Amino acid sequence: MVDRKRKHLPKIRIPIWIQLACIFTFITVLISAMFSIIIINKQKEELYKHTVKIGMITLDYFASDARIPLLKNDILHLNSLIKNAKSVDGILYGIVVDHEDQIVAHTNLEKIGSTFTEFNKRMGTVRIGDTDYFQYTSPEGQRALNLKKPVTFKDKKLGEVYVGISIDFIEDLIRKNRSTMIIITASVVLFGLLTSAILGIHFSRPISELVEATEEIGGGNYLHRVSLERKDELGNLATAFNHMSQDLWRKSLMQESFGKYVGSDVLDMIMVDPENMWLKGQRNESTTLFADIRGFVAYYSDAKEPEAVVERLNEFFEIATQIIIKHGGYVDKFIGDAILAVFGVPVNKGNHVERAVRTAVDLQKKLKRGNKNGNKFFTSVGISIDSGTVVSGNIGSQVKMEYTVIGDSVNTASRLNGLAGAGEIIISSNVYEKIKDIIDIKALGSKKIKGIPYPIEVYKVLDIKD
Repeated sequence: MVDRKRKHLPKIRIPIWIQLACIFTFITVLISAMFSIIIINKQKEELYKHTVKIGMITLDYFASDARIPLLKNDILHLNSLIKNAKSVDGILYGIVVDHEDQIVAHTNLEKIGSTFTEFNKRMGTVRIGDTDYFQYTSPEGQRALNLKKPVTFKDKKLGEVYVGISIDFIEDLIRKNRSTMIIITASVVLFGLLTSAILGIHFSRPISELVEATEEIGGGNYLHRVSLERKDELGNLATAFNHMSQDLWRKSLMQESFGKYVGSDVLDMIMVDPENMWLKGQRNESTTLFADIRGFVAYYSDAKEPEAVVERLNEFFEIATQIIIKHGGYVDKFIGDAILAVFGVPVNKGNHVERAVRTAVDLQKKLKRGNKNGNKFFTSVGISIDSGTVVSGNIGSQVKMEYTVIGDSVNTASRLNGLAGAGEIIISSNVYEKIKDIIDIKALGSKKIKGIPYPIEVYKVLDIKD
C-alpha cells in the first residue's frame, strides 16, 4: 500500500448541530413573535369590541330600569340599581343624572347630589344609535371607556346614564395573555433547541465519520470502513463509500501486484497515460545485463526438495532486483535461473552503460558477502553485458502482453554469458569503449560466439574505479 502524507482538515469552528439549533431558535422566535403580535393585537381588538358590547348592554339595562325611578325621583332605587354595576369585573362606575345634570345615583355615594361635569382628556367620541362612547383618562390616571345613553319616557328626556369600563383592565388581560405567549414561546424554543441539537448530532456524527474515513482513504488506508446502520441517504452514502474504498483497495492491490510483473517504471508510464503510444515499439540506445547461475541444472538434479531450490533461487533474484533498481535499471524478465536487466529504457536516466557495469560489480560483491548463508547460487552467477540499439515496447496479444526489449545487443549479452564463469563479469567492446577509463579489465581477445557470424572482442571486468 502506498503511504501518503495525511492531510488534516481545518478545525470546525461551529458544529452543524449548533448551527441548526441557532437557525431553529431564530426561526421559532421570529415566527412566535409575529404570531404573538398578531394574536395579541387581535385579542386586544376583540376584547375592546367585547367590552363595548358589554358596556352597551349594561347601559341599556340601566337606562331601561332607571325610567320609573327617575319619574318618581326614587333615589334609593336608582342607587340600588347602580350598586350592582360595581360587582361586574372591569366596571369602574355607574352614574345616573337627571334632566338638570344633577347626579341622583353614583357608585361613589359621596358624589350623589352634586352637579355632573364632563370628562377631561377625552378622545374621539363614537356614536352608535343613541349611545355615545369615548376613551378618557381620569385625574387618578386611570384609563376608561365611558358610555353614555339618554333616559327617555314618551320622547321626553328624563336624564342620562353613564357607565365606565376600565381600559387598564383590558390591558391587564392582554398582559396576562402576553405572558402566557412568552412562556409558550420559551417552551417551544427550548424544545426546539433540544430537538435541533439531537437532530444535528444525529446527522453531523455520520458526516464526521465520513470525513474521518475520507482522510483515511486519502492517507492510503483503503481498508477503512464506515459503520453506519442507517436506512436513509446517509446510510446509502456510507454503503457507497465502503464500496468505493473496497474498489480502491482492489485497484491499489492490482496496481501493486501489476507493478511486480511489469516493473515500476513501466507501471508509471501506464498510469500516467494508459492510452499513450508506449504500447508501440520505440528505438532506443540501451545496455543489457544478463546474469545466469552456472551449474544450475546439476544442482537442481541433485536437490531433493524443489521448494528449497525455489527458495534459494528467489534469494538470488531478490538481491539482484534490489541492486538493479538501485542503479536505475529495469528488470525485464526472469528466465529460469537467469535475470535480464535493461538500462536506458523505458526511462533513460543517463550513463546507462556505466550504470549496468556498476550494477554487475556491486551484485558480484553482494553475492560474495551473502554466501555465508550457504546459498551455492551466490557463488555461481556469471554476468554478461552488451550495449547498442534496441526496440522497446509492448509485445504479445490482446490476452497476454509484456513490455520487453529486442535487438542484437540483447542477443549478444545473452550469448556472451556462456563465456562468463562463476563470479565473473564479461563485457563486449561496445561497453568497454564507452567506460574504459573507469574500469580495470582483462582482455580475453576475439571470441567466436554462437549465433553471431563474426568474432567479438570481449573483456572480463576485474573492478571499477571509484
